[in-house]
Amino acid sequence: MPHPAFDRSRLKIQPLAQRQHDLDLSALLPLDAPAPPFAHAALPTLGRKIVEAKRSGAARIALMGAHVLRAGVSRYLIDMMQRGDLTHLAMNGAGPIHDWEFALIGATTESVARYIQTGEFGLWQETGRINDAIVQGAKAGLGLGEAIGRAILDGPFPHKDVSVLAAAVRLGVPITVHVGVGYDIIHEHPNCDGAALGQTSYQDFLIFTQSVTNLEGGVLVSLGSAVMGPEVYLKALSMARNVAHQEGKQIRRFTTGVFDLIAIDDDHRQQAPKSDPRYYYRPWKTILVRTVADGGESLYVQGDHRVTVPSLYHAVRQAE
Repeated sequence: MPHPAFDRSRLKIQPLAQRQHDLDLSALLPLDAPAPPFAHAALPTLGRKIVEAKRSGAARIALMGAHVLRAGVSRYLIDMMQRGDLTHLAMNGAGPIHDWEFALIGATTESVARYIQTGEFGLWQETGRINDAIVQGAKAGLGLGEAIGRAILDGPFPHKDVSVLAAAVRLGVPITVHVGVGYDIIHEHPNCDGAALGQTSYQDFLIFTQSVTNLEGGVLVSLGSAVMGPEVYLKALSMARNVAHQEGKQIRRFTTGVFDLIAIDDDHRQQAPKSDPRYYYRPWKTILVRTVADGGESLYVQGDHRVTVPSLYHAVRQAE
């Protein structure tokens, strides 16, 4: 006998106008903001590597957690796609939610501490419309990122100019979204279609893997993604190398970068011992060590994304 399941029709879904938002458009940095006073030895190298990859036509991939968008650097990511600094942008499932809300109402981010007490957390009508876009995308054979980006680009979104997903669709840059079922607030909603969610996000995984096939001589950076980024990248790289080996090719000489807050030892090319809790920090052992052990190069930048992402942007400009 099947186990009982929660009845979503009993939920009360409220309009975003009733929600208190922690961020609005004033949090987004302008492109002409002064360069942040941040220096790191890895940045000139990463800037140069991205420029070299642009010239050779190799992949320039960024994996990111949703808090990168909350850091206010959307305009920098958009301009990096516009300039060809990035050929692929991959997000976790929360990224499109902040992008959608910024584009729609010019605000995002709710207080979990406040709204979980009343059972209102995540249950907002306009945000739930993302599920409708995903269903339409599934019918059209699109990936999840493109489905949401197209809905923003073609829909009545007053602030679509700051939407990273809409910009990617407009520019023809692959933007993929890699979800875990139950991770994101839109999965609470009655209109969430698990089949469409899985279909579109798996399509995005295959799109991401295709981008990784062009990583030889390229650059992959992870911006604050502790689990999704390294895990999706690890499987994609294995698939890409499997086919490359069959064709007598290699994917081993490329550069990876991790941008995060955690402190890592100076010799980040050696993973932490199993006795150290940081052994389980996937960006270190996966992105900085294991996947570049046979000819690649890795770099680590510790700092707040509101500072480090603009600093990377300016490092590329200087390298050019």
